Amino acid sequence: MPEYRPNIKRWSTWLPLLLALALVLGMLIGMELQTVAPTVVISDATASGGPSYGQGKIEELIRYIEAKYVDEVDREKLIQEAIDNILENLDPHSNYISAAQLKDVNDQLEGNFDGIGVEFLIVEDTVVVVAAMAGGPSESVGILAGDKIVEVEGRPIAGKDKSNRDIVNLLKGEKGSAVNIGVIRGSNPIVQNFNIVRDEIPMHSVDVSYMADQKTGYIKLNRFSATTYEEFMKGVETMIEEDEMEDLIIDLRHNPGGYLKQATNILSQLFKDKEKLLVYTKGRSVNRDEYESTGRPFFDIGNITVLIDEGSASASEILAGAIQDHDRGVILGRRSFGKGLVQEQYKLRDGSALRLTVARYYTPSGRSIQKPYGDAKEYDNDMQERYESGELSNEEKIAIGDTTEYYTANGNVVYGGGGIHPDVFVAIDTILLNKTYIGLRQHASQFAFRYFETHPELKNSEFNQLDRFKTEYDVDSEMISDFLAYAKEKGFEANSSEYRPVIPEIKRLLKARLAKHLFGDEGFYSTWNDGDPMVRKALEVLQLSDPVTVTKEQQEKK
Repeated sequence: MPEYRPNIKRWSTWLPLLLALALVLGMLIGMELQTVAPTVVISDATASGGPSYGQGKIEELIRYIEAKYVDEVDREKLIQEAIDNILENLDPHSNYISAAQLKDVNDQLEGNFDGIGVEFLIVEDTVVVVAAMAGGPSESVGILAGDKIVEVEGRPIAGKDKSNRDIVNLLKGEKGSAVNIGVIRGSNPIVQNFNIVRDEIPMHSVDVSYMADQKTGYIKLNRFSATTYEEFMKGVETMIEEDEMEDLIIDLRHNPGGYLKQATNILSQLFKDKEKLLVYTKGRSVNRDEYESTGRPFFDIGNITVLIDEGSASASEILAGAIQDHDRGVILGRRSFGKGLVQEQYKLRDGSALRLTVARYYTPSGRSIQKPYGDAKEYDNDMQERYESGELSNEEKIAIGDTTEYYTANGNVVYGGGGIHPDVFVAIDTILLNKTYIGLRQHASQFAFRYFETHPELKNSEFNQLDRFKTEYDVDSEMISDFLAYAKEKGFEANSSEYRPVIPEIKRLLKARLAKHLFGDEGFYSTWNDGDPMVRKALEVLQLSDPVTVTKEQQEKK
């Protein structure tokens, strides 16, 4: 029998093609695997002793309940409760997001949503346009501030008991889709119809940027979304190039955080040195990951103060922690929230998502600022405890979660384990916690809009410049009386002894709301901030020749 010999020439022709085909297939399979969640072993073993993939104990348990339980059960409700119970045994920030909630959650982080582009108020059960966003769909069809939206798709909404969320849900929709709204303008009772094609609407994470004095810029960030760095840089650029800004106040109060990378991008613009450690993360299954400055700031920013409070969390604390650890600026306010956990989001097959804590982050000095979360009830009640302990009013009562001493670049002692501790403490204004003030302020926006509409002389008065309005306009006793009557008409009751202590703050609030209608967001914030103890303290600190050194020395003397 002749020996078999392969056709070498034929193989040499086809081999490169086969190898190329295998390479392409491998790449395609790899790409597919990246988009599919990994198979997870849920149960330790099946009845046969082998591992169970996908069909675990929880699924098996639910199938038995569905098949055998004495009463009918809601499968989705059982699954939801099982998920909730599992996550309750982890940390407070690992959570499940349903498919219905996921778009809203992602919109907040991505910095945009699809809609018609209006800012509105509900005044006496009527939806009133405060502003049509510049360049947005509503502005392009002619919607004006003051227009009353009374119909959506031919159905009346005026006089209906609807919340802000209800109205948003009516006006939002997929980009490219159309919605017809009926509008009443001014005193004309005839409804005008506008067909508006929805588009992508930016959700700004920078509320405002303006010059707080001749050399100091002020910028307020409400979260760290996908567009925050870009918005921050635009604000800084305008203040430097048009107003010759030297120093900067960064307001992170009530900022819950967001994307870590946005915070580190901003930090890179505040440090001239390259490869300066800004923050690092590490976890059980995640290696240490360091974020460093690029050494390529676009602008020369002088002294910095960062404003924080008990609502400043996560990425806000990353920014404040890096500034403090490197003695780059002065942290001013009250102890921050204390969230030092890093989450990653994993999309599940049904369109829902799991946001899972995978690591902790650490400031450059090595401190973790995550507050303890072993006791869930205690964690949830932390803000109430701060108030009751007097911490919000007295610096000496600030709790130190971790007594380990960490050191800043200049050798100053800082602590972790429960938030960023400010270099300069500013007590909370207790009027803001006053029950009467809280009740009255709910009616301030609606009243101010009505007052503005019924007093057209405001638009054409001698106060048509913001600086002049702030220094010369006064909320008089007649307006206060009208406001108190309006609040009473809306169901708010209080006696004169309860009103009296809060009147100065109510005047400040009403003036700021009127400034909003006259001059936009800059009008509101600059008017409001003129009486803000924390902003005023920040400006005072920035008048010092060396704010960081002086404030640190003052802290040491205490």
